[in-house]
Amino acid sequence: MSTTQIIPGNKRQLKNHTSLRQAVSNSLTMAYRGLLKFRRTPEQFFDVVLQPILFTPMFAYIFGGAIAGGVKAYLPIIIPGTLVQTIITASVVTGVQLREDMEKGVFNRFRALPIARIAPLAGALIADTIRYIIAAVITFAMGYLLGYRPGAGFGGVVLGGLLGGPIGARLSRLVSGPRLLTLVCIAMVVAAIAMVLHHLI
Repeated sequence: MSTTQIIPGNKRQLKNHTSLRQAVSNSLTMAYRGLLKFRRTPEQFFDVVLQPILFTPMFAYIFGGAIAGGVKAYLPIIIPGTLVQTIITASVVTGVQLREDMEKGVFNRFRALPIARIAPLAGALIADTIRYIIAAVITFAMGYLLGYRPGAGFGGVVLGGLLGGPIGARLSRLVSGPRLLTLVCIAMVVAAIAMVLHHLI
């Protein structure tokens, strides 16, 4: 039988920081927590999956002839617009979930754990990046089926898509509640649509 010696608290050497390896491990654990939330509430994938499938052909065929003279001429406008709208809508989930965790005291519990302080936020952003990738793939697949071929490449689109999560996370810290955060993100979508319409008219 082995005995473990207990070292008194005043003689222990405590670390005030975590290693990079532990921070990455903790962040991936928190990302898994975020993915479990999506698995248990599949309606959170509605905006990511159904919005590109419904809006892309609907707007392309309804407004394509009126605004750009044809569907193929309208696709370079509607595909990035649908992608931005989908990512802004999906980033609402990031902000609302982080805000609810803050209000319920979950973040205070995380602070009491011996984990990296960045892990809860980084984990949520990693989990939402997976949602953004799904949204981008479905949007481009619908555009490709309609005849869209991006002229500038996918690099800028990927970078723009990855910025959605940090925007939602930052807004969750600035806004006082989940409902107000939802209204702010809806206002961002309306502003983006207004800028596109101003450019077209």
